[in-house]
Amino acid sequence: MAGRIRNEGYRSKVMSAADAAGLIQHGDKIGFAGFTGSGYPKEFPQALANHIKEAQGRGEQFTVDMFTGASTAPELDGALAETGGVGFRTPYQSDPIMRSKINDGTSFYSDIHLSHLANQITYGYFGKINVAVIEATMILEDGSVVPSSSVGMNRTYLEQADKIIIEVNEWQSEGLYGMHDIYGDIAVLPPNRKPLPITSPSDRIGKPVYDIDPNKVVAVIETSDPDRNSPFKPLDEDSKKIAGYLLDFFGSEVKAGRLPENLNPLQSGVGNIANAVLAGLLEGPFENLTSYTEVIQDGMVDLLDSGKLTVASATAFSLSPEYANKMNDNASEYAKKIILRPQDVSNHPEAIRRMGVISCNGMIEADIYGNVNSTHVMGSKMQNGIGGSGDFTRNAFFSAFVSPSTAKGGAISAIVPMVNHVDHTEHDVQVIITEQGIADLRGLAPRQRAKKIIENCAHPDYKPALLDYFEHAQKVANGQHTPHDLTKSLSWHSKFLAEGTMKP
Repeated sequence: MAGRIRNEGYRSKVMSAADAAGLIQHGDKIGFAGFTGSGYPKEFPQALANHIKEAQGRGEQFTVDMFTGASTAPELDGALAETGGVGFRTPYQSDPIMRSKINDGTSFYSDIHLSHLANQITYGYFGKINVAVIEATMILEDGSVVPSSSVGMNRTYLEQADKIIIEVNEWQSEGLYGMHDIYGDIAVLPPNRKPLPITSPSDRIGKPVYDIDPNKVVAVIETSDPDRNSPFKPLDEDSKKIAGYLLDFFGSEVKAGRLPENLNPLQSGVGNIANAVLAGLLEGPFENLTSYTEVIQDGMVDLLDSGKLTVASATAFSLSPEYANKMNDNASEYAKKIILRPQDVSNHPEAIRRMGVISCNGMIEADIYGNVNSTHVMGSKMQNGIGGSGDFTRNAFFSAFVSPSTAKGGAISAIVPMVNHVDHTEHDVQVIITEQGIADLRGLAPRQRAKKIIENCAHPDYKPALLDYFEHAQKVANGQHTPHDLTKSLSWHSKFLAEGTMKP
């Protein structure tokens, strides 16, 4: 891999993943690369898992604190969680083993807005980051490092860590060079921070590489393993209906003069419904679109190929295996239209507000007044985390949340009297969409919102019960601004825990 490791000093530090894992000590805080199954280290985490198991086999306590950009993949989150050796995890995860360890109390978990984490790391809220472990496409002659398929928190971890381990992955295309925009001035903390100089998704304000201190690099590992993201599911009818409602809404906003014909920059969360919206845009009337978002999914690549999307700014890819290979084959061409930034830039409230980004994110449930739960199941169990949805929702030109109206074969309603956990308050949620319809909540008081959400978004199996609750609450509440019967507001969740269904 001499063509990928072009600096002689770094070539002298090449070692096996097992030897590199031996450099980790009990209690270390490790900043890992990785964001939605892209650009995470592939070999080192599994070697570290073996290192932890060996220590445990000797009767030694061995845990590490684990920081990432967002979710990663089984080779990282799953491998380390399975050991029981993750003492602390932040800011976002989606691995079933990691989720289990969080919910059974093995691992502490802090669910943090993605735009907040870099500041909190730099301020030292979590203590000193001991080791940064990142993936790179190549190391250039001058020692600068070309990022791979995600940026995430890497810049911050590289700056803050005492030691650096680099996996150079030859699976990642050399054509990625030039796609990244690594802006460092944002690391200057308040009150000395300057305005973020982005006024358009196409603006480039940083460098295409990481500049790092070579004296901190303790190991370089050679790999050739692919990113691991799951294929998207075929679009179902519910997803298509939800996408259709949102696209019709865009059209009405253009007609009303609140959006230009090419819309404002778009943000979409990860998942099948988000990809359905992107597929709908491919067939829709809107041209010359732009995107300022977190992740680039298959549908966004199709929009770029079609010419309907002119630029996509994000922090990572979230591509199916087919589209990941397509990106690798054509990375140098896509680099003309795609910009990958650190997540404290891709998710920066200032840029989102300035450009009037349109946000669209998934949810677990919404209540009749417009509060949204994105993270918790039945009050206590963590699902994945808030991710970047709050960064965009609180600062968007308008914010939408989308979900099928039911889950678990109809046993759970996504519209409930009161959410069991609040991630996005009624003050930030403007549009709710299910396959049943769309509720535009802008300019409405709580009781007006309740009527619209129940009538437009609730499943027919649950609509009568929601209306009954709303009418009952107005009779017994201690005030009429946001009527609730506190003895019954969470009874739907209690019923599910006791009987396995919310259905009346």
